[in-house]
Amino acid sequence: MKIHRTFISDLYTIEPTIINEMILKYDKNFFKKNHLDMNFIQDNESLSKRNVLRGLHIQIEKPQGKLVSVLEGEIFDVAVDLRKDSKTFLKWDGEILSSQNNKMFYIPEGFAHGFLVLSDFAKVSFKVSNLWNPEDEVGIAWNDSTLNIDWPLNGNTPIIAEKDKKYIEIKNNRIFK
Repeated sequence: MKIHRTFISDLYTIEPTIINEMILKYDKNFFKKNHLDMNFIQDNESLSKRNVLRGLHIQIEKPQGKLVSVLEGEIFDVAVDLRKDSKTFLKWDGEILSSQNNKMFYIPEGFAHGFLVLSDFAKVSFKVSNLWNPEDEVGIAWNDSTLNIDWPLNGNTPIIAEKDKKYIEIKNNRIFK
């Protein structure tokens, strides 16, 4: 496996090891040896069609770190640093993850997360460090003017879930100040 640092501390892209037709995506000992030692306790999958934009989600009291990969299709995956003491507070990074490149995004606790489906269909896998708690989940508008995320929409209108349409911008949300 190869680990690549992003400009945001503690946020990494990871290239798995491929041996013949087997893809080794997660090896707890390898991750721990490289100081990527989140304790993943649950695996989730998301199924979405082209132009679906999910997020930006974060759990506040019971935060989730994530290891995101794509089992089928392609997405533009985004992580936003919401750690108030971080030098990169309110900065974001985005990565193309696909079943072709097999890359993963290692997103620690304290980050909001979202993605845009670029292929006709995508099956996204998440290893998470805490259980999903819908009462604890909050979000940020996908088109937040403070973050100014450069979503690769290519002139398309994103498909936004009803709950995500209710999210407001950071500047209007007391949680993130």
